[in-house]
Amino acid sequence: MGKEPNPYLVLALAVALPGAGHVAIGEPRRGLTFALFVMLFAILTFMTTTPDQSFIGRHAGGLFIWALSIPDAYRRARLARLRP
Repeated sequence: MGKEPNPYLVLALAVALPGAGHVAIGEPRRGLTFALFVMLFAILTFMTTTPDQSFIGRHAGGLFIWALSIPDAYRRARLARLRP
């Protein structure tokens, strides 16, 4: 395998766009899965909340999945650097 990207670069990409960190480390299927579930849960919480909720409240499900994907991408990038 080639040179793995810097874990801090992966972290920045994961924060900027859901799934981008996973794509950068060579796991596009995992990254696209995270992006799909971010959209799915954001739509689900948007549809089930009332209009008087804040933006964060109306998209909390998607934001939660996005928050889970960030440390996952970083951890996988760090582990990829440790593999021989």
